[in-house]
Amino acid sequence: MRKVCVVVTARPSYARIKSVLEAVRDRSDLELQLVVGASALLERYGPVIDVIRADGFEPDAVAYMVVEGENLVTTAKSTGLGVVELASIFERLEPDVVVSVADRYETIATAIAASYMNIPLAHVQGGEITGSIDEKVRHAVTKLADIHLVATELAAERVTRMGEEAAHVHLTGCPSIDLADRVASERSPFDPFARYAGVGHEFSVDQDYIVIMQHPVTTEYLDATKQIDETLDALTRIDLPVFFFWPNVDAGSDRISKRIRQFREEHDLPHVYYFKNLPPEDFLRLISRARCVIGNSSVGIRECSYLGVPVVNVGNRQHGRERGPNVIDVESSSDDIVDALDRHLSGPPTPGVHLYGDGKAGERIAGVLATCPLTIEKRLTY
Repeated sequence: MRKVCVVVTARPSYARIKSVLEAVRDRSDLELQLVVGASALLERYGPVIDVIRADGFEPDAVAYMVVEGENLVTTAKSTGLGVVELASIFERLEPDVVVSVADRYETIATAIAASYMNIPLAHVQGGEITGSIDEKVRHAVTKLADIHLVATELAAERVTRMGEEAAHVHLTGCPSIDLADRVASERSPFDPFARYAGVGHEFSVDQDYIVIMQHPVTTEYLDATKQIDETLDALTRIDLPVFFFWPNVDAGSDRISKRIRQFREEHDLPHVYYFKNLPPEDFLRLISRARCVIGNSSVGIRECSYLGVPVVNVGNRQHGRERGPNVIDVESSSDDIVDALDRHLSGPPTPGVHLYGDGKAGERIAGVLATCPLTIEKRLTY
């Protein structure tokens, strides 16, 4: 039985990999090993580890690896600390294959530790373009990885053009679309106020509402305050109710969090409610019913494309990523944000597309992990 070690380190990475955890757990020929670390352990980001346990997954190990500060120096140091912590964990668990997700600093820490320990590495979501440091990390992890589990045909082409053997590149779709598929046809009532604690003024979720989620752009982190100020200014001009979410842990997130707190204290807007975090399916239930999503989260590009939810994508964080007809791209300008929102609200419904998958990625990935050759020898096709 193959031991599959999955490393979950943040709110988005759990949503990206949950269906894979389920599929691996349910197979008789695979043994799931789960490592939870980094911001997934921290209260100020909404402790994701509590959500993971509530979903029935008990971690085999935890890795404390976040250095306080959320700037470029602490990100680099957190990466190094992640290598140290994860190497010790892998030594104890002795996995047959390690799974790393997407493009964060924790992802490359996972990849480095596994690679230097001669443990085959499977990488989910390689071959995509996003701009900023995330793209460099993703491509670096691709070169460290032995098994490539990609979401789109274009991503698969990019990975093979980088010199990876086509036989090791598997077009599976994105596991986060599996969760979107689960909630896409739901019509049952969903009231987040009754289930989860946040801050702000409650409103009826039976009416139209907006969701805002904005993260720092790591290569522009000194501009994080200015950028979130533009979005907050747009917020004061939006008449619809708004759910506002806290940013991910990245260089510049402290600046964004500080400005959100200051804004919340200075502007008692009667139509705004703030959340740190929601479990993946409930977050998508909220998203799927939204009239529009504003910000720069990849959920606007991935899950919202499948769900057909209109998106105003702000700034450069998702630069270069494949996107559906639901997305309007704007600069970090309050005027541009409000104008794009008005265009969505007055325009026709946006169709859902299967750009990032069809809802069966978890099963496909588990199948690949169960049957593919596990080798660390690279035969590049340059």
